[in-house]
Amino acid sequence: MNTTDRTPADLLRSALAADAARPLVTFYDDATGERVELSVATLANWVAKTANLLQGELSAEPGDRLALLLPAHWQTAVWLLACSSAGVVAELPAGTAGTTGADSASSLAAAADLVVSGPDTLEAARACTGERIALSLRPLGGRFPRPPEGFTDYAVEVPGQGDHFAPFSPVDPDAPALVVGGEELTGAQVVERARADAGARGLGPGARLLSGLPYGTWEGLSAGLFAPLAAGGSVVLCRHLDRLEAAGLEERGRSERITHTAD
Repeated sequence: MNTTDRTPADLLRSALAADAARPLVTFYDDATGERVELSVATLANWVAKTANLLQGELSAEPGDRLALLLPAHWQTAVWLLACSSAGVVAELPAGTAGTTGADSASSLAAAADLVVSGPDTLEAARACTGERIALSLRPLGGRFPRPPEGFTDYAVEVPGQGDHFAPFSPVDPDAPALVVGGEELTGAQVVERARADAGARGLGPGARLLSGLPYGTWEGLSAGLFAPLAAGGSVVLCRHLDRLEAAGLEERGRSERITHTAD
């Protein structure tokens, strides 16, 4: 990765320039059997479209606060990097074992300028008085069968957005970028911590890190996205990993060429 990268969006741009075709995020949902693999180029395209939706359609500005009420999921990774691209602060409620407390999520939504919600947190998301975006989290980024009242269906709006993104004003790497576990981090701090974590885990180019950690903590975000991205590696992100038997986990390690595991 480029040593001059100072935001997560910078890390993605460097990864795109280095090898756009390599896998970056491989997602499993062991409750549904879903598997999705996104190359650097594919993820970057989703990020660009989402950042254009944020900036153009939702009128989000640098410094605006976005409550991100989503589990560890490939689309959550997209939103995190889109926020970084547009200078929007992504705020995640604390959660353990893949869950988010309803009170925590509702309080976060109420204080946010806009909210992004999965199907399980729609009631909490209604506390936001700004724009509300809903994701079905169905396979292949599918739409809701019936859009939730009061929400924009992400899967309906994002396909028509542009494939390239340019912020209206440069993103300040020293401005707030992420709130996780109650701690606020700048874009530069996210990158610095991600690099340190990658080093501590022994990650390097080509590393494949399997993570079943939730995104409600820095450890989960780092293992599930930022550290592999900073190292030039990739992540196998697993939701509901506790439903996979030991033999299945062993087979996944072989088939996905796992080199490191977060636990």
